[in-house]
Amino acid sequence: MRLTKAEEQVMQILWDLGEGLVKDVRDRLPEPRPARNTVSTVVRVLEKKGYVSHKAFSNVHLYYPLVTKSEYSKKQLFGLLEGYFDNSFPAMASLFAREKDLSIRELDELLDVTRKELKKTRKEK
Repeated sequence: MRLTKAEEQVMQILWDLGEGLVKDVRDRLPEPRPARNTVSTVVRVLEKKGYVSHKAFSNVHLYYPLVTKSEYSKKQLFGLLEGYFDNSFPAMASLFAREKDLSIRELDELLDVTRKELKKTRKEK
């Protein structure tokens, strides 16, 4: 399930904090900050979507992410790959290489890092 821009902003803050009150989240948002009720509504929507949960202390709720930043990033990246690049990683990588004007050296570094990650992953299995 995709998140709105506001929901992603709140998730980024909760991932950074680990856990926090609505006030903590609001304090980390850029100026002009939305109203407390707006932030509270976004957090509750995230909770309904299964991205966030809370611990209740009387009438105070301490919110924390249920989905890791890595899990969310992976889902979004694979959704992008499927939806816009017909599941072709080379097509997606070449677009980024062109748009970011990567040098041959940078592309070689990317290949080296990828090879190391693949070797590490295969050893773990």
